[in-house]
Amino acid sequence: MKQNLLQFITRSHHALTRSLPALIIWSVLFSFINHGCKTADAGTSEKWVGTWSTAPQLVEPHNMPPEPGLTNNTLRQKVRVSIGGDSLRLRFSNKFSNSPVTMKKVQIAAANDSSAIDVNTIKNLSFSGASQITMQPGSTVTSDALAFNLKPRMDLAITIYFGQTSPDVTGHPGSRTTSYLMEGDHVSDAVFNGTQTDHWYVINGIDVKAPESAAAVVTLGNSITDGRGSGTNKQNRWPDILSERLLENPKTQNIGVLNQGIGGNCVLRTCLGPSALDRFERDVLNQHGVKWLIILEGVNDIGQTTDSAAAGQVAQNLISAYKKMIDKAHKNNIKVYGGTITPIKKSFYYKDFRETARKTVNEWIRNSGEFDAVIDFDKAMRNPDQPEVMKETVHDGDYLHPNEKGHRVMGETVNPELFY
Repeated sequence: MKQNLLQFITRSHHALTRSLPALIIWSVLFSFINHGCKTADAGTSEKWVGTWSTAPQLVEPHNMPPEPGLTNNTLRQKVRVSIGGDSLRLRFSNKFSNSPVTMKKVQIAAANDSSAIDVNTIKNLSFSGASQITMQPGSTVTSDALAFNLKPRMDLAITIYFGQTSPDVTGHPGSRTTSYLMEGDHVSDAVFNGTQTDHWYVINGIDVKAPESAAAVVTLGNSITDGRGSGTNKQNRWPDILSERLLENPKTQNIGVLNQGIGGNCVLRTCLGPSALDRFERDVLNQHGVKWLIILEGVNDIGQTTDSAAAGQVAQNLISAYKKMIDKAHKNNIKVYGGTITPIKKSFYYKDFRETARKTVNEWIRNSGEFDAVIDFDKAMRNPDQPEVMKETVHDGDYLHPNEKGHRVMGETVNPELFY
């Protein structure tokens, strides 16, 4: 409409400008049309926002793909997104591998039970227009944007037919989700009957085109955030519970939740996966549409200290690390919420000096004023009669990791008003 009207005005410009009144009319009309169209464009503006993510790491030997392996075979992986959209793009990672990885074909589809997909929803991914791509060592690739009816909390199947792959693999072992592997090219099969494994490989993130008002929250953490103790294929980690609650609230229904937990991860040094400090830029700042960050990490640093002097030093180093992350996030207009470290007494980590360090860190999180808000996971999970111990009903048997009920308690501890 705008183009046709402007063409009409341009053609009439010579005649209109022969008199001053006509010139004034032309100027007002042009301004009205141009302003009206700009207003319409602004009302429909969109941006890329993350709807799902997982933190990449070098896969340990005991978590490698089972036989027949990835090379020249097909892997189907399932994920559950947070927010929906009608256009998306996927990210894949070969960050920690020393050799190239070739993906010959990549498809997405709506996932049904087990390995089944709705074949009517299959879409082929491309990379700069090509169906095949080779990821070089240390690299990450993003697919071309494509139209897809992605619904909130939808289960999406990502099926990859590989060419040559790397002996060492980039992935995410703690998927709590079953993947399916078949020999040869079965990328479009409705159902897989091959090998099963509860790990993710090479998949890294999904962005959707969302309204300008949409945004994302990153949950940065260790195995508790990664979902240990949640149900396999139930998608009920505490960040999942948070996502469901945000979607139920009209004021927060356009907020994606990006789980960047790694089981066994540390803040200060490399444990399993790179330290939180080392991966902060990639897993937080480089995610799309991030407006908030929840940090719940530090228990693995404390739990590996050998004496009171070491524990005291780690506590102070954790506080310094939190300050660094807060500062970096604030410089990127990201609010940071501090999660208190949950109880450890009776767990394999417990020592008196480690408990002292945990209390020191939690005291700082609660009272320093450095965080934009505090989410008191410790208070929510502890036994009121024994504050150093988790409630019997919320841990998975080791007094350290939440069970399914515990994940729900943690997810419900986060106040949706933090995201208004």
